[in-house]
Amino acid sequence: MTAAPTGTGSPAATSEFLALDEHYSAHNYHPLPVVIREASGSWVTDVDGIRYLDFLAGYSALNFGHRHPDLVAAAIDQLNRVTLTSRAFHHDQFGSFCRELAELTGTEMVLPMNSGAEAVESAIKVARKWAYQVKGVPEDGAEIIVAGSNFHGRTTTIVSFSTDQEARADFGPFTPGFTAVAYGDASAVEAAITGRTAAVLVEPIQGEAGVVVPPDGYLRELRRLCDDNGVLLIADEIQSGLGRTGELLATAHDGVRADLYTLGKALGGGLLPVSAVVGRRDVLGVLRPGEHGSTFGGNPLACAVGRAVVRLLATGEFQRRSRELGAHLHARLGELVGAGVSEVRGRGLWAGVDIAEGGPTGRAASLALAERGVLCKQTQDSTLRIAPPLVISTEELDTGIDALAEVLRLG
Repeated sequence: MTAAPTGTGSPAATSEFLALDEHYSAHNYHPLPVVIREASGSWVTDVDGIRYLDFLAGYSALNFGHRHPDLVAAAIDQLNRVTLTSRAFHHDQFGSFCRELAELTGTEMVLPMNSGAEAVESAIKVARKWAYQVKGVPEDGAEIIVAGSNFHGRTTTIVSFSTDQEARADFGPFTPGFTAVAYGDASAVEAAITGRTAAVLVEPIQGEAGVVVPPDGYLRELRRLCDDNGVLLIADEIQSGLGRTGELLATAHDGVRADLYTLGKALGGGLLPVSAVVGRRDVLGVLRPGEHGSTFGGNPLACAVGRAVVRLLATGEFQRRSRELGAHLHARLGELVGAGVSEVRGRGLWAGVDIAEGGPTGRAASLALAERGVLCKQTQDSTLRIAPPLVISTEELDTGIDALAEVLRLG
């Protein structure tokens, strides 16, 4: 049984905020008509006083829930001291953040940035420079193999190798140097490798495509191909990393180590944008002063919050919660297959739920869930992406799943 949203505010408040957004903001998103004012843990409250269970967690940016006290305390402490120096100077949080993140991830060097897209752009630049300086690829000839249906961000370079036409339409001309092959097909990657190939860039699990888990052995085969051909393996763990799948890094499910990882979203604890490229010293070490940078990347506030995130993950508690609660989530969702759901995919507290033919669209299902006090969002026309905060309880999980079952039963 699910609880309907309750609140004491005036419904007019939501309408006022929606009108402002509609008139003054560029329409690059199509959000649900919910205007959030407060949040804590797994719950948010809108401007009308209505509470909702968060089943999306900021696309995994809120792995630790809203306003985790340890993260807020770290931010407040740093806010009271210094927030920005730029990389023109050293500050007392930077080196420790890089060391602690490297130790947590089992890597050797860290390149802090801000957004996930910046991390991917940085990894692309590093891979190309490595190809020219170390591998000996002719100048301006480096190639990077990517997977179809990928999502790595929305910068001009990144959408150049997207296979999503909505992301590409009217944004050309596009950046050359990328070859897209089918996700999950290691033989297609092998066929695409040439002497100019610098890297293979892949999501261990594709989030935007609908939480698509590749076939068993795919990542291991990519690792072998990269080793055999002197090619870097870059794992985009911006959504899948930092506990979401039940492991610190999703590549661990396949016993694979990448040469470079891109991290983001949860690295900022849901408080501010923090991202990084982490990996081998001989790869990231090709960068020299003046070749790459960011005014805010690695700023004191970001590093202080990032260090607090690392401390939370170092306990293993959140990875354990994702494994245990994820097993419950997938068992419950599995009960809906044949009852409004055609397929469920994912790992840990992350699931892609395909709504069966004849059921509501993903958008309609998301709206119906919101009416029942659960916030979720479609990622494809008929797929819901479920990614609750890792602090969610079993009872709260059941509340959300019961609401989904009701929506699908009513159609």
